[in-house]
Amino acid sequence: MNKQEKILIIGAGLCGSLLALRLAQRGYKVAVYESRPDLRTTDISAGRSINLALSDRGLKALRLCGMEEKAREICIPMYGRLMHDTAGNTFSSNYSGRENEYINSISRGDLNAILLDEAEKHENVTIHFNKKCTHVDIENVIAHFQDYKTKEAFSIDATVIFGADGAGSSLRKSYMSERKFLFSYSQNYLNHGYKELEIPAAVNGNHQISKGHLHIWPRGDFMLIALPNMDGSFTVTLFLSYDEGEFNFENLTSEEKITEFFEKEFPDALALIPNIKEEFMNNPTGPLGTVKCSPWSYQNKTLLIGDSSHAIVPFYGQGMNASFEDVFVLDEVLNQHLPDWETVFKAYQKARKQDTDAIADLAIDNFHEMKNHVANPLFKEKRKIEMDLEKTFPHQYASKYSLVTFNEHIGYNEAMKRGRAQDKALLNMISDDEVHTHLAMTKEELKVILDKVIEETNEILEEDKVAGL
Repeated sequence: MNKQEKILIIGAGLCGSLLALRLAQRGYKVAVYESRPDLRTTDISAGRSINLALSDRGLKALRLCGMEEKAREICIPMYGRLMHDTAGNTFSSNYSGRENEYINSISRGDLNAILLDEAEKHENVTIHFNKKCTHVDIENVIAHFQDYKTKEAFSIDATVIFGADGAGSSLRKSYMSERKFLFSYSQNYLNHGYKELEIPAAVNGNHQISKGHLHIWPRGDFMLIALPNMDGSFTVTLFLSYDEGEFNFENLTSEEKITEFFEKEFPDALALIPNIKEEFMNNPTGPLGTVKCSPWSYQNKTLLIGDSSHAIVPFYGQGMNASFEDVFVLDEVLNQHLPDWETVFKAYQKARKQDTDAIADLAIDNFHEMKNHVANPLFKEKRKIEMDLEKTFPHQYASKYSLVTFNEHIGYNEAMKRGRAQDKALLNMISDDEVHTHLAMTKEELKVILDKVIEETNEILEEDKVAGL
């Protein structure tokens, strides 16, 4: 693994730009090819999620590359969810009972731009835009491209090729089409799509609703969410079925129907979105899918990383964080000084695959929780106990959400197993009437609940282990 080897990264998005930066910092010679124009000079945001939730796992990877502070400068902290009912009433639910734990709304484009700027400071990095990868010859490590502007076809050979080119990865498609090895692949779509809208800033430039929250309008089979932007606006996303229910993307085709839908389901949001009809008619509807595949690498020649190997739905706010954590885990494997890329790639997948499978499953779980359960009285009761436990015993208890989002030293798989077992233990106690959340509890009473939850959680984990779950 010679530092003069030529490393080719397909994709200059969030994962590709962070990977390029980290490999450059390690002394490797890196060439990056991106199909889209340079987002620093061209607006390419149409239809893509404009802002994302950056949390501890992503910050850990940015810290590794010396980029945490620059990223924090363009973040807006969100301390919890703010739920909106159809009557316009709201109630909040903090993400954690600990004061220093929150997630951050960040612009995809702004974050990508600072990573590209930093990567380009390294002489051993070159980044090429408007170059679409059409196919990868994985046996001979040659990537074939077409220049969007000149339409010219050309090829680049490399020592190693990383596919950081997202859910529609050309490298992954080449794994499938070349049939050089046994490759497992699944892509599962929800029957819901998404459409992005905007709540503009107030006349004075301020946010019109609380910028310290992720806003949710949960409606059972569908929902609206809103994340704050630095310019005072909010990016609003509607998650709705393509063809089921009274209102769906297939039948919301007229201005009258769109207005009827929002007046009935989201009247307070409608009042804040002046261009609702134009935005709804003109903005694209995007699909929501999960990609799982294996193996991620072919011999010592190519590796899938980020969404190309494990795209997930956005409902845990962990897509970007998981891709950034990929770079962190790969870096840890490189620190082992293994003899060749093939050994590195296999060790990386072994360290990472069960965690990316786990966050994919958790994201689907959270989809149902956000659109339905957050307004459920039982769920509210459980969250109140969790908040009290985290606040009173900050070092002894962490909810499933906290384990996943704020405990970057725990893998997603462990966080999922422990979090699910805790949820089951707590819900059992509530349904058995062992906990009365309407009463203020003393520290001693909460300690009794904590001990019981820990005991039952461990029993459930043991039972699941015996059952092979």
